[in-house]
Amino acid sequence: MTHRFPIKELARQAGLSTATVDRALNNRANVSPQTKRRVAAATQELEAQESLLAAKGRRIFIDFVVEAPQRFNREIQTACDDVLSYLGPAVFRPRYFMKDNMGDNDVEALLNMIAKRGSHGVVLKARDVPNVQNLVSKLHDRNIPVVTLVTDITSPHRLTYAGLDNFRAGQTAAYLMAKVLKDQLGCVLTTQSQSDFTGEQERLRGFEDVITQKCPQIRLIKTSGGGGRSSDTLKTIEDFLPDARQLKGVYSMGGANQTILNLLDRFRIAPEIFIAHDLDEENLHHLKNETIDFVLFHNLKDDLHHAFNAIAAYHGLSTSKNTPQQSDIQIISLHNIPTYFRSKLG
Repeated sequence: MTHRFPIKELARQAGLSTATVDRALNNRANVSPQTKRRVAAATQELEAQESLLAAKGRRIFIDFVVEAPQRFNREIQTACDDVLSYLGPAVFRPRYFMKDNMGDNDVEALLNMIAKRGSHGVVLKARDVPNVQNLVSKLHDRNIPVVTLVTDITSPHRLTYAGLDNFRAGQTAAYLMAKVLKDQLGCVLTTQSQSDFTGEQERLRGFEDVITQKCPQIRLIKTSGGGGRSSDTLKTIEDFLPDARQLKGVYSMGGANQTILNLLDRFRIAPEIFIAHDLDEENLHHLKNETIDFVLFHNLKDDLHHAFNAIAAYHGLSTSKNTPQQSDIQIISLHNIPTYFRSKLG
């Protein structure tokens, strides 16, 4: 059967063997639904990149390994498409491995597969745990550079970090909250998706640094572990709310904000200020409806531009330096939503 893309090309994009791809394309036996979905996704990725292939230059395969909620994964892919439309001289070919929850075994299996198969670089958003740190070193030893995205990994062997200054972001959130709460008594809820994400640890450290100075009378209710998913976030924080009638503020570092707002409504708690991260569709909706007051925003396009340039420089295709580059933190309210994002509001 004739297919739009050669099987070898599809296999490289999907990170599978040519035999497996052939079986999936021809609907043969012993092919799992997951494999079929991966081949279908690889076909779509190739179609989306097809216009870039006419450009002259070397093809660079970049593997994205990302643990994040689907809404954030969509933001990453959209930002990638925009950045890759103007990057050169190489033609970058992203391969996406994204899930809203990755255990240590999942990440280990993916990074070991990439190390075995080969890659020009990895863009990684994962938990900062010893297994992952060791695998970053393993990839480095195999000349596969790793750029950490949004949240860093404690390893001397990662190539560079691309993202915001999470500590300063937490400080900024606390500064805004302190301006509203002033001398009021009460408590503030902080929520992390996972405490093993270095970025969220840094946000919390920065937040505590400022809020304890400016509002020492405020008690912090610190929760973690929802993974940015609605059901798990519900389980993580609902036990804390019955005793939080004097809740004055919320600092959400990990998402699932609709769930948090629903819980607050259920317990008839109305905080004076709610601060979140990232301009995804859910948060845009809440800004519009004034159920979230401020969103701390950084431009993923800038992060990915830095990541791609760093990998290109590693392979001698760019003169960019591989120094960590931290994105500017923007404070977004209902009244200053960037034009590009306003179009999403309809």
